[in-house]
Amino acid sequence: MPRTSVPERMPRARAPPPLPPSSTPTRLARCLREGGDAMALEIRPIRLPERADAPDAGELVAYADLLRRLDVEALGTSELTRRPREVLHDLRRAEFATYTGIGAFDGGRLIGLAEVQWEVDDGESTSYVEVIGVHPDRRREGIGSRLLAAAEVAARAAGRPNTVLSADHLVERGEPSGPRLRPPQGDGDIPADAPAARFAIAHGYALGQLYRVSAMDVAGRADEFRRRLAEARSRASDGYRLVAWQERAPDHLVDSLAIAHERMSTDPPAGAIEWGLEHWNASRIRDGERRSREVGRIGLAVAAVAADGEVAGFTELSLLPDSRAVEQWDTIVLAPHRGHRLGMRLKLENLVRLQATDASRERVYTWNADENEHMLAINLDLGFRPFALESVWQRP
Repeated sequence: MPRTSVPERMPRARAPPPLPPSSTPTRLARCLREGGDAMALEIRPIRLPERADAPDAGELVAYADLLRRLDVEALGTSELTRRPREVLHDLRRAEFATYTGIGAFDGGRLIGLAEVQWEVDDGESTSYVEVIGVHPDRRREGIGSRLLAAAEVAARAAGRPNTVLSADHLVERGEPSGPRLRPPQGDGDIPADAPAARFAIAHGYALGQLYRVSAMDVAGRADEFRRRLAEARSRASDGYRLVAWQERAPDHLVDSLAIAHERMSTDPPAGAIEWGLEHWNASRIRDGERRSREVGRIGLAVAAVAADGEVAGFTELSLLPDSRAVEQWDTIVLAPHRGHRLGMRLKLENLVRLQATDASRERVYTWNADENEHMLAINLDLGFRPFALESVWQRP
């Protein structure tokens, strides 16, 4: 989810002092050993090379390969799978968030993985297991349970005992059959016998929210997007101006943009998940821009600026490296500025810029809370169509 238009949103609690980067794997491995190891299986953090193409990058490459296999199974595509370089970048300690990749090894072969992340900010108590999976030929052996336990041990050691899980489910074709699970809010549901649902419930988690995963074909639609943008501009008489940039936000907007990013952690629907306030500032904006550049992503953004010079809303697209795919990241219009169709104008402006920047891009993917009716309506109007659901789970 964090790599999508849904922000990393986590509750707050007191955090311990951060560990020096070099000590983190050692301490985590010790915590996992203390959790017990009745099987011959080895559960530990994967070894990180200096570079993704280094001779000792075997575990990293195997991790990325298994991620790709899991994505194809869950989403029907590997277009969104991170390459080894991006995985390596994520798993290195960051200034604002920590990601840990845990592997299950049998005789040196990676057969399962879990990735857990948490905010570094003081006041955080939540960790997020954004992916957990086992190779198809090694399932039903308890390996997934051990990986989840390892992720929870790592999170508790970092002072983040409140764990959130997520899983992807392809949209079923035809009439759904059998018992269904539905979160407290929204219209979506998933099969009660889905393996991910059975796994989460067996470990004490409850379904708190569903996100709709949608894709939109953009190839050959440049004229359409330009026409619709011109129509939207002709109807606009509200005093907002749109400011666009690639990869780096203008210095005069970055502080106001940080405030808008922070609202992304509180304004969107949260279902029954206890998301809390994220802290954003100019440094965090610049850190995210730098990280995107280093892994080869291209960031396109548009902000609506009010008459007083403050950011009233923004939208972001992230162009994946070596891919025809694009991810729609955050889109928000702040509450005092709603009712002017800024959301649609922002998205159309960025879609026109996408075509001008790289006309070879074919699809845009986005993630929206199933109960976020307003944004879902905008996306359906643009041409997004749902193909999967992401379930989000938390212990009551």
